[in-house]
Amino acid sequence: MIATDALASGVDTLRLSLHILAACVWIGGQIVVAGLLPTVRGFGDDAPRKIARAFARLSWPAFVVLIATGIWNVAALKNGDGSHSWAAVMGAKYMVVLLSGALVIVHTVAKSPKVKGASAGIALLASLAAMVLGVVLAG
Repeated sequence: MIATDALASGVDTLRLSLHILAACVWIGGQIVVAGLLPTVRGFGDDAPRKIARAFARLSWPAFVVLIATGIWNVAALKNGDGSHSWAAVMGAKYMVVLLSGALVIVHTVAKSPKVKGASAGIALLASLAAMVLGVVLAG
């Protein structure tokens, strides 16, 4: 039998579900778009740009939800477990989240294919690092 004290409240379930869903869109979308890009290029010169704009309409709202629910998660935890190591991991997560968003902006405005590719690749790695650090924080 499961003790009811171990079950998440409805609000906690909503907060965590929204955070995970937004992470799926932000991170998973980057992986899917990267995987589809070679095929999309064959559809015409403007096709990658159209796909990128369509993805941006989904990914940026997801990023905003990630930030909002991330702040909500930290507030709900009341400063984590109070340890210096928890705070250090949380600080590292903040940095890679900001790096991910900043690099996606660089990717969006860059004209050079090399800069676009490098910024997208590093943004994905930063996003994956944020996900892993979130798992570490969750215990």
